[in-house]
Amino acid sequence: MTLTQLEYVVALDTHRHFMLASEKCFVTQPTLSMQIQKLEEELGVKIFDRTKQPVIPTEIGARIITQARVILREAAVVPQIIAEQKDTMAGEIRIGIIPTLTPYLLPSLFKNIREKYPKVNLVVREIITEDVVQELKNNKLDCGIVVTPLKDLSIKEDVLFYEELFVYVSKKNALVDKKYVLPTDIDPSQLWLLEEGHCFRSQILNLCELRKHSNLSFKYETGNIETLKRMVDKSDGLTILPELAVMEFSPAQMKLVKRLKEPSPVREVSLVTHRDHLKTKLIKILKEEILLLVPKQMQKLLKKRVVEIY
Repeated sequence: MTLTQLEYVVALDTHRHFMLASEKCFVTQPTLSMQIQKLEEELGVKIFDRTKQPVIPTEIGARIITQARVILREAAVVPQIIAEQKDTMAGEIRIGIIPTLTPYLLPSLFKNIREKYPKVNLVVREIITEDVVQELKNNKLDCGIVVTPLKDLSIKEDVLFYEELFVYVSKKNALVDKKYVLPTDIDPSQLWLLEEGHCFRSQILNLCELRKHSNLSFKYETGNIETLKRMVDKSDGLTILPELAVMEFSPAQMKLVKRLKEPSPVREVSLVTHRDHLKTKLIKILKEEILLLVPKQMQKLLKKRVVEIY
């Protein structure tokens, strides 16, 4: 049994296709297939059921793959120890970030890290929170930037900042002249929401107490906050926006932004890792660079309340 064989097994489990797995491992398909077959012969069990499409692990194979991920994670400790001993900031860090944060954090974060730490390679995936958590557990990501609390004991949460939630209304909306808005002021039929699966949608439902409505009918749903803003601009509706999304608004746009009643509702944004994560120094750098991008007042929870996700 070799680490290379275990890498091939994990790659095939991840992609469930021999050609894709071989491409990701930079080997030919016959090489990958042969090495996995040799490992199966050595262990005396079938790790994958090749009669299924896509290929899936057998029952014992699933257990072997889980252990293989642990072994590969532990093997990665050695070069990390050496890098930290040499005090060199180099290596790859795989990050999962939710779509409602990506456009407001990632461009500047990527630019700053590339300039300050040219030997650090950022590999970023824009995915929803549920997938971030799962990929942390499967060692497919090193860390995630998501909204918390997650209430998952296997995940470590390091709070970065608190983002206030605002109401953004159309010029034609009845709330346009209000300075403060109550959740009860919001007409569900005029509210534009993110699609199912986004934690921000869940927070809005909680904030506006919309879970009590059994017959909600939303005209349109999207996974993009920028699209929500444009839908409001072209209608008589409204939406809820996080603080980073309104920071670059023009004075005219800010007149359409309304605060919710105090204590101001916020979402808690954290850097999350698996409890057994390895790349301590790289993740510390990532945290420091994120905090440099966020106003100091957003880094403290003062007279505000965190809105639950679920």
